[in-house]
Amino acid sequence: MRQKTNKDNMSCKLITLLATLFVTLSFCSGCAAGGDSSANPQSAPQQLSGSTVSSDETIAELYAQGQSDVQVQGEGTVTRILADDTNGDRHQRFILELGSGQTLLVAHNTDLAPRLDGLAEGDKVEFYGEYYYNEQGGGIHWTHHDPEGEHINGWLLWKEEYFT
Repeated sequence: MRQKTNKDNMSCKLITLLATLFVTLSFCSGCAAGGDSSANPQSAPQQLSGSTVSSDETIAELYAQGQSDVQVQGEGTVTRILADDTNGDRHQRFILELGSGQTLLVAHNTDLAPRLDGLAEGDKVEFYGEYYYNEQGGGIHWTHHDPEGEHINGWLLWKEEYFT
């Protein structure tokens, strides 16, 4: 078995960076064309051109490297609905399983975006948000707009409706 070299690590980091940059630029160009997409799911961002870019590999690399604060896009199946986090800003919480089998905690700020009322185990959810590392597989937050305009706007897509 071949050991990873510094060149291999740099290649992985470059691929991760380029994939993140591509997704971010694609999303930002859709927002510029789509106008304001604040708290109403009806006025949500446009979908990215073409099919959704799968980020299972990117997220697996981020987890393996213990990285956080990276904007990612992907989709998964709800495997568990958790109680809302009501400390500070309120967050709807659920577990998504990616196609790769990795699980993510989604923490969706319901003080800034509509909640996904009726969300159930087995539902498919697409996401665009910020990945953070934890030992259980990681999590996604910033799945909403930023009212101060300092962070990239995120979203959830469920039953053909955006929540941002």
